[in-house]
Amino acid sequence: MKTRFSSLVTLKKNTLDKSERGVQRANADLKNASDALSNSYSSLEEIMPPKSGNIGELLASHSLLASQREIISHNKQWVEYCQNQLYQAKEQFKFDMMEHEKFKYLELQERNKILKEFKIKESKELDEIASITFSRKKYL
Repeated sequence: MKTRFSSLVTLKKNTLDKSERGVQRANADLKNASDALSNSYSSLEEIMPPKSGNIGELLASHSLLASQREIISHNKQWVEYCQNQLYQAKEQFKFDMMEHEKFKYLELQERNKILKEFKIKESKELDEIASITFSRKKYL
């Protein structure tokens, strides 16, 4: 049964689905960022500074450690950004969920109102038919 809210409910449902996909995408991005951060930490642990050798090896090891620390810093920022994006996506999802539920409720109320009016109309018609039938039996 179509009501004046049916198209709005459909529109809000599409928006809700889009928000849900956004939350899923943000979760996937956060997981990728967390994996990259943990991988960069394990790569840092694998780097062993030289115990002996020339100064060139020591400087190369030092620059490798500095580079890995920069990567870790970048990955931390990426994780923070993804957490923020996930929070925003969840907030948008909550808002869209409330909007969808609100219009579903309004549509349900409208349907109940239409059904009630239909039942009243049907009851009146049945009463009219019953009174016509009763009056015909009375005169026959």
